[in-house]
Amino acid sequence: MTFEDAGRGALGRIEADRTVRDLRGVVGDLSLVDVIADWDRFGPAITDVRGLPVVGAARLHAPIPHPPRDLFAVGKNYRDHVREFGRSGYDTPERSEDLPEAPVIFSKAATSVTGPGVDIDPHLGATSELDYEAELGVIIGRGGSGISRENAFAHVWGYTILNDVTARDLQRRHRQWFLAKSLDTFTPMGPWAVTADEVGDPRGLVVSASVNGEVRQQAPVSELIFDIHELISTISAGMTLRPGDILATGTPAGVGISFDPPRFLKPGDVVACAITGLGTLRNTVRAAAV
Repeated sequence: MTFEDAGRGALGRIEADRTVRDLRGVVGDLSLVDVIADWDRFGPAITDVRGLPVVGAARLHAPIPHPPRDLFAVGKNYRDHVREFGRSGYDTPERSEDLPEAPVIFSKAATSVTGPGVDIDPHLGATSELDYEAELGVIIGRGGSGISRENAFAHVWGYTILNDVTARDLQRRHRQWFLAKSLDTFTPMGPWAVTADEVGDPRGLVVSASVNGEVRQQAPVSELIFDIHELISTISAGMTLRPGDILATGTPAGVGISFDPPRFLKPGDVVACAITGLGTLRNTVRAAAV
């Protein structure tokens, strides 16, 4: 996890009992991306940190507050979401419930990342159709290009939770996804990251989202149309992945545009995205200034 201390980000390890150990005695002032890039050195040292001081109440940041480059994201990667998206009228170029024949890859600006508990800016002057999308985030450890399906998991360092916040009206108006999904605060991430060895087979994880306590989304990662192996293989074919790269794997059915009429987020709404074993990421849509 990345927490704030004296106005600066610092790394900590969270234990099963929610005790947090300050890792600066092991990694100094390095960021999580730096540590991931040198994991063979730091990983064993982080395994046993019982001698390091316990962190008291601290404000959490996204585990990677400043990704080194834009996030890789995947659209239309759960069957039921493909159908609801096609019926909604927000798909382009036409309404279609056909499953994609290949992964639909787009990017989200790194500057859109924000942390747990931080308000989502509704950008009321730019959009009136704010939506949520709970997603499993995959964090790349060992970089590389031309990665095969069979070797893909050797390049996964760990996992986190993402909320792929989307301005649906911008998505439809501009007929592309980057702008609608890249406004400031549109990628809440966290509350922490969990290493791949602690997660095991990610297909057993369940992704869910609730709004003001009402469950809207819930599906296992095993229902991905294109699994993590395929996504890493597809993206790395001719493009070099780097340590700390983040891949948002897609969202299940139940987003706001799936309802009739659509149920867009409004100021004051609390969105909680949860994944088995990874915690719960909570963010409130910022209330309008009085």
